Amino acid sequence: MAFLLFLAAASIIALSPGPGMLYVAARTLAGGRGEGLASSFGTAVGGLCHVLAGAVGVSALVMASAEAFTLLKWAGALYLIWLGVKTLREARLASPPPAISIGAARALRDGIMVEALNPKTAAFFLAFLPQFVDPAGAVWLQFVVLGLISVTLNTTVDIAVVVLAARARALALSRPVLLARLRSGAGLLIAGLGVGLLLSRRPA
Repeated sequence: MAFLLFLAAASIIALSPGPGMLYVAARTLAGGRGEGLASSFGTAVGGLCHVLAGAVGVSALVMASAEAFTLLKWAGALYLIWLGVKTLREARLASPPPAISIGAARALRDGIMVEALNPKTAAFFLAFLPQFVDPAGAVWLQFVVLGLISVTLNTTVDIAVVVLAARARALALSRPVLLARLRSGAGLLIAGLGVGLLLSRRPA
């Protein structure tokens, strides 16, 4: 019963629009389906980093330290803002617009960095997963298994978002001005996510 409750809750959370979903959508609008998929796999790897860190207690230590939380938050926020500004500049300078492409490898790396440097992801796993862990069993193993399921659900939804965003981008390819605006909007969205992270507070 507890596992079914976890699965239902994790599915609802995965379907709820969040920073990761918005980032993947923005990356797809800016660079296409390939880069969007690479970004979604990157955020999945970044999420797994938090799962493993939480399993061994590292995330708990970060969340308990105001200084460590702030350092991680600033690093993640500034990285997002830099990516957003860079995407915005490339959208304005590219001629013709379809020439913009950062490549799947870089999109994968950026996705990993964005998620791994997000302390809010660590806070989520530490607050959500322990509710479904049986103290009588192997706690770290349960944490990892539940974390893997959660990341898989999130990634599945992100891939669906990539497909939808890629279709919207394909429709705009024949309209360079619209595509340029989509890319500029994507840059602003990514930078906005960074600002939002910068203004976030450490959970009590």
